[in-house]
Amino acid sequence: MLEFAGRTAFVTGGANGIGLGLARALLAQGCKVAIADIREDALAAALRTLDNQAVMAVPLDVASRQAFADAADRAEAALGPVSLLFNNAGINLFQTIDDSSYDDWDWVMGVNLHGVINGVMTFAPRMKALRQGGHIVNTASMASFLCGGAPGIYNTTKFAVRGMSESLRYSLAPHGIGVSVLCPGLVKSHIYASDEVRPSGLSAGAKPVDGAAVDRLAQLHQFGMEPDVIAARTLDAMRDNRFHIFPHPEFRDELATVFDEILADFRDYPADAGFDQRVGFEAMRRDSYAKARQAARDRS
Repeated sequence: MLEFAGRTAFVTGGANGIGLGLARALLAQGCKVAIADIREDALAAALRTLDNQAVMAVPLDVASRQAFADAADRAEAALGPVSLLFNNAGINLFQTIDDSSYDDWDWVMGVNLHGVINGVMTFAPRMKALRQGGHIVNTASMASFLCGGAPGIYNTTKFAVRGMSESLRYSLAPHGIGVSVLCPGLVKSHIYASDEVRPSGLSAGAKPVDGAAVDRLAQLHQFGMEPDVIAARTLDAMRDNRFHIFPHPEFRDELATVFDEILADFRDYPADAGFDQRVGFEAMRRDSYAKARQAARDRS
């Protein structure tokens, strides 16, 4: 079982929402915590609420590889080697794919997908070299399973984070490093105000901000799950080394329906040329995947 006390954690998007809830929970478990966020005023406010000597704030644009490496160096110099990584920073753009620009793609992909990639590429080699095990939690969303017309780019990034996390789980298991993907639903957070941190250099084709829509989203998010509840459920899942972290139980039936619809799309086609050879190859692949899954489950 994963022990938290004495470890150093790095949490992106740590100044509000899930990230801040994680910071509180980790500090309560005896961790040292670096909270990273692009909003420096929010970081200062978060530090005041945490009021703990074992926490530090690190300004960070997760879309920047160099900035991520620099932030990691700062955190580890102050708090010690990181063995708990939470790639949690995220933004949203509430519009359809066909109504979006290339700058929309670059902005949302840069934070939601490349931000996670940058976190993994920065810290995974350090964690392997440290040889103290640990855990990586990548925040996806129920939007990594459930789609609508909007938000299309957000769905794209979250599906990618889920797939990347599962592959990473198998490759890091031999090193004693667990990987989980966090898939929350509605959260009490400020993601509805993502346009506030949109870079000016990625604004070509951006639609004017609909203030009334933002206000409606702000009211809706007040009914979101409390970050502290999600944080507690996340740490419990990490102790159990679960891959999927589903803090919102209300999605179970909907997800079952989606899986049923996927299976219903298979057809019993007649065997074609090469069928037997393909089946043999896939049997070998399934066996190797099953061994990787078992190794990941057995990580202590």
